[in-house]
Amino acid sequence: MRTMKQRLFAGLSLLFFAVPGFAQEEAPIPKNVLTLEEVVDYALVQSPIIRQALIDQEIGDRDIKANLADWYPQITASAAGIYNIKLQQQIIGDQLITFGQTYNSNALLEVGQTLFNRDQLFASKSAKYYRQQLQQVTENARINTVVDVSKAFYSILLSEEQLKILDQNLDRLDKQYKDAYSRFEAGLVDKTDYQRASIALTNVKSDRNRMANSFEAKYDYLKQLMGYPDSLDFTIEFDLQAETNKVVEDVADPLILENRVEYRLLQTQQTLNEVQTGYERWNYLPQLSAYYRYNWNYFNNSFSDLYNTAYPVSSVGLNLAIPIFQGGKRVHRVKAAELQVDRGRVEIENLSNQLRTEYSGALADFNSSVYEWQLIRENMEMAEEVYNIIKMQYDEGIKAYVELVVAETDLQTAQINHINAFYQVLEDKLDLERALGTIN
Repeated sequence: MRTMKQRLFAGLSLLFFAVPGFAQEEAPIPKNVLTLEEVVDYALVQSPIIRQALIDQEIGDRDIKANLADWYPQITASAAGIYNIKLQQQIIGDQLITFGQTYNSNALLEVGQTLFNRDQLFASKSAKYYRQQLQQVTENARINTVVDVSKAFYSILLSEEQLKILDQNLDRLDKQYKDAYSRFEAGLVDKTDYQRASIALTNVKSDRNRMANSFEAKYDYLKQLMGYPDSLDFTIEFDLQAETNKVVEDVADPLILENRVEYRLLQTQQTLNEVQTGYERWNYLPQLSAYYRYNWNYFNNSFSDLYNTAYPVSSVGLNLAIPIFQGGKRVHRVKAAELQVDRGRVEIENLSNQLRTEYSGALADFNSSVYEWQLIRENMEMAEEVYNIIKMQYDEGIKAYVELVVAETDLQTAQINHINAFYQVLEDKLDLERALGTIN
C-alpha cells in the first residue's frame, strides 16, 4: 500500500495537470490545400506577432495585479541574532554597572494594512484603462497580421495566375513554332518565321522559369508570417470569380474614427493622462496605514539557554504621513501632467487628420485601381479577339508571321496586366478596409 505522502503527491500531480493553463494545447495544423480564411485563422493563433502581443498582454495584466496587491494586508516576518562582544558599561554612584547580556535575539511578526494611499488609488483607477490599452495593442497586432498575411497570400496567387498565363502562351507558341517549322520545310515560308517563333518561345520559357523559382520564397514568407512549421508544406486555393463579382459590388462605407484601433488607443492614453493628472493632485493628501506587531525577544549570557525564555512585546497602531512642503515639486508635477493632457488633445486632433487623409487616399487608390482594372480587362478581351483574327488570317496566308508575333505579345502583355491590375484591386481593398477600421 502507498504511504500517505505518496497519495498526497499523486493527488497534487493530478490536480496540477488537470488545471487549465498549465499545459497549452497545440493548435491543429491545417494541411494540403488552404483557403485565405484558413490561412488567416491559423495566423491569428500561431503568428509570432500575435503570440508576442498576447504574452505582452498577460505580462501587463500581471503587473496590474501586482500593483493592486498592495491593497491587501501585508504580512512579514523577520528574525535577528546579536552577539555582544563588549557590553555597555556605565558608572552609577560608586558602582560600575554593565547593561545587557551577551546574546540577544528577536523574532518579529508584522501585519500592515493600507487604509489610504494615493499610489493605490491610482492603481485602482487606472487598472481598467491599462487593460483596455493592452487589449487594443493586441487588436492592432491582429489587424496588421490579417493585412500582411492576406497580401502574402495574394502575392502567391498572383504568381500562380501569371504562371497559368505563361503556360497558355507556351502552348500557343509551341504550336506556332511547329507550324512555322513545318511551313519552312514545305518551302512555303523562309526560316525567319520559325526563328522568330523560337525566340518568342525561349523568352516565355525564361519568364516562366523565373516565376516558378519565386514560389518557394513566397511560400516561406507566408509561413513565416503565419507561424507555420517549416517542415510542412501546403498549397492555396482562391475562388477568383467569386471575388471578382464581390469586388465590383463593394461600396466603401463612410469613415468613423472610433473604428480605428489607433484612434481608440490614443483616446485610452488620453484617459490615462487625465488619471495621471488626478494622481499628481492627490499628492497633497495624507497617507494612512494600520499595523499590528508581535515581537519575541530573547536575552541570555549563555547561547545554549538563549531561547529558553521569551519576552514578548505586542503593539497595534496607525501611521499617518502628511506632506507639508516639498519645495514646489508637487505644483510642477501637476502642471506637467496638465500639459501632457493638452498635448494629448493636440495628438488626437493630428491623428484624426492623418486618418482622414489616409482614408481619402486609400479610397482614391481603390477607385482608381478598380477603374484601371476594368479598362485593362476590356483591353485583354480585345487583344484576345485581335489575336484570334490574326491567327486565323495567318493560317490562311493573309497575314505575315510578324503580325502574329505582335498580336501574341500584345495578348500576353494584356493578360499579365489584367491579373496584376486585379490583384492591385485586392491589395487596395485591404488598405481601404484597414483605413476604415473594418478588418475584424
